[in-house]
Amino acid sequence: MTTETKVKPPVWFWIVSVLALLWNLVGVMAYIGQAYMSDEVLAAMSEAERSLYENQPAWVTGAFAIAVWGGALGCIFLLVRKRWAKPVFVISLIGLLGQLTYNYFLSEALETFETVDIVMSIMILIISIALILFSNKSISKNWIT
Repeated sequence: MTTETKVKPPVWFWIVSVLALLWNLVGVMAYIGQAYMSDEVLAAMSEAERSLYENQPAWVTGAFAIAVWGGALGCIFLLVRKRWAKPVFVISLIGLLGQLTYNYFLSEALETFETVDIVMSIMILIISIALILFSNKSISKNWIT
């Protein structure tokens, strides 16, 4: 039997974890907004945007859900100092990669994306990877067990 001693994490650990949770909750809100989009909002979109939403396969919506809910859950695991954060962040990243693969390679979404959409996608991917690395460091420093 091995015993691991929890080490008190530095203040910046808590700051990063709370900011990451807030970031992921914004993603959760984006998912809810997309999944439960009203007909009025859909009607206000351009024809190309509306077509993207209406023709998006269910598995892409599922990947989006896994990405955002997994990211939020991973952050909660960080805040309660559980090493489950890392595998949950990895699952979240897999969901994100599924969604991005569809958006950039399997659909015509790229044609309707603006520069801000592309930058945001890259930023989300970088933060997702950074959270895996952060949780890995937190495990190695025994901040989470």
